[in-house]
Order: sequence, then C-alpha cells, then structure tokens
Amino acid sequence: MDLLYTPEEEAFRSEVREFVAAELAPVANRIEKEEISPREFVRKLGARGYLGDLYPPEIGGTGRGIVHDTIVSEEVAYVSPAADAMRAVSTVFCAAPLFRFGSPRQQEEFLRPLITGEKLGAIGISEPNAGSDAAGMQTRALKMGDVYVVNGQKHWITNGSEADLVLLFAITNPDVHAHQGMSAFIAQPSRPGFTVVQDMAAMGLHGTSHAHLRFDDMGLPLDHLVGEEGNGFHVLTDELASERIDITSRTLGCARRLYEEALRHSARREQFGRKIRTFEGVSFKIAEMKIDLDAARLLLLRAARMYDQGLPVVKEAAIAKLFAAERAFQIADKSLQIHGGLGYSKDHVVEKFFRDVRVFRLGGGTDEIMKFLIQREEYRDFGLM
Repeated sequence: MDLLYTPEEEAFRSEVREFVAAELAPVANRIEKEEISPREFVRKLGARGYLGDLYPPEIGGTGRGIVHDTIVSEEVAYVSPAADAMRAVSTVFCAAPLFRFGSPRQQEEFLRPLITGEKLGAIGISEPNAGSDAAGMQTRALKMGDVYVVNGQKHWITNGSEADLVLLFAITNPDVHAHQGMSAFIAQPSRPGFTVVQDMAAMGLHGTSHAHLRFDDMGLPLDHLVGEEGNGFHVLTDELASERIDITSRTLGCARRLYEEALRHSARREQFGRKIRTFEGVSFKIAEMKIDLDAARLLLLRAARMYDQGLPVVKEAAIAKLFAAERAFQIADKSLQIHGGLGYSKDHVVEKFFRDVRVFRLGGGTDEIMKFLIQREEYRDFGLM
C-alpha cells in the first residue's frame, strides 16, 4: 500500500494495529457472545488520542484528518465491527455536527468529552415511521418560555441506551416543510422525560445498543439548540459525507478480515488429496475478493483525501459507500462458501462478520439512497438538471 498511504500514515496504522491487538482482540469474543459493551475500549481510544482526528487541538483533537480516522476505523473493525460502530457514532456522527455548528460553550462542554472518550454520544434521526425519509419525522420540539419541550420517539439509535448525550433532530415549525422546520438539539438522558423503551435485538453488531427512545415533555434549555432554529436539516446533511466515509472504512475492515480468513483457510484446507486453493472454484473467488477490496480502498481514499482538502464529496462518498457495502457482502458470502460448514458455525468469526457486514448497506443511507444521490449529482455536474 506504499503508493496509497504516506510513510507517516503507514506508521500510524502499525501503531493503531498494535494497540487494537493488545486492548481489543482479547475481549472481542466477549463483546460478541456475551454482548458486553465496548465502551471501555472506546475510552482507551480517546486516552490515546485516536478519537480526535477530525478536530483541531484547541478542542482536544489531533487535526490529522479523516484519512487517519479511516485507518483507525478499519483497524478496529477488522477485530470488532461493534466496537468501531460505537466509536464512530459517538465521535463522528454525533461529534462532527457539534464541531461544525456548535457554540464555543457547547464544544467545550459536550464535544471535548466525546473526543477524549469520557462521554459517549448518539445521534437521533430515525423514527418508527421515518427512516430514509428524515423529512418525515414526527418528533416535535416546541419553544415554551425558556425551554424547548420535546415529544416523540426515535428508533434504532445506536449507543442510545448508553449515551451521555444525543444529538437530537426534531421539528420546531410544523407549518413549513421539514427542510425549513427542523432543528438540532443536545439532549441529555439524565433529563426528565427521556426514556429508553428497549434495546432492539439485532442480527449483528452484538455488544452495541440499538435503542428505541421516547421523549415525553422533555424540557431542553434554549442554549441546547445546535446552530440556528430551523437549520436542522442542514446540520443533518452536512455530516453525512464524513459518516459515509467512516462507514466505508468500517466496511473495508470487515471485508479485509473476511478475505484474509478465506485466504488462509483455502491454503490449509485439504479435500480430494489437495489444498482447496488449487481448485478454480475457490481460487477464482479469492481473486474476485481481492479485486473488490482494492477497488473499495481506492474509492475510499479518493473520498477521504478530497474531504481533507475541503472539497465537496457528496457523490464520491456515496460511490465509495455503495461499492464497499455491496461488495463486502459478496466477499462475506464467498468467504463463508470457501469455509463451508465451518463458516456457518456460530463459533467461527466468518459467521459473525457475515451478519455484521450486512448492516452497512442500511446505515448512513441505504444502497438505494446512494444510487439516488449518485445519479442526481451526475446530472447536476453535467448541467442536465
């Protein structure tokens, strides 16, 4: 990968990989099988300065950029996708809007602890009847005196039952389109009216909570508004490029693990008196998986380096996420096929990663939403809108 990453970036990868092997690998099986929270590991990431690559030193970050963040994401996800999901939701999905739109006081009180790992964040967008169509959300935040009174529900909120704060999106003006009537808030679960209805049982990412939250007349101080009232849709969409780049890197980590497990297994396993790697039905799958991995990495790096240069990356981030998510699921299927019955066993890492990798075609925008964005941006770039 010397042509793709600088020597400094490769040294950083080696450092992170060593840290993950020491601090996460020994507990990865417990996170999966016992569904213990990886929060303590996220704290350790923060203590080492691995959570602040998107943020400047004056608020506790490192300012290294999103390429470094993708390296952290890939290496953590290679061992535990659940741990990386918890990390990312807190320090990218929740934290990035606070950095871009939060007041200096909000950044000091709420963003800095996310970067250091002292606090855990979540982002409250999806609802029981509003997923991809965020503009269809029903949660209301009505200004009453010196507070906003929040009523509504949020669904499938990663980190929701453990979070110290939720970046909450709600409608503040129901008389206009949600694009003009939505606002963003900092909601603390410790406030009255915040209820965790339940943690949803999920197919994968065991160990990370996916909560159903309810808000019943929860009062939020006026200074918990993030940005300006009515600017919530812009706050929401602004962070999606970094979110999709992050999901792509997590997907890449999962796919690389699945590929390497298949590569090693095919070089060891014997059938009919020969290594199974000598059969074209197996070795051609290895070739296909490698091609998809390399292509996904190139698309990821294009989007990440553009992001670090301050360039618009709506289309490039969508392309990277769509390609990586679809191909990673194909890689998972091929890896399981190469492993045969062993890969179908609950005791094998391939079975776990097969389940984990599927969610990346949903979170951060479904495959279908990515295709919509890509074609829209293409028509726009060609002046054909």
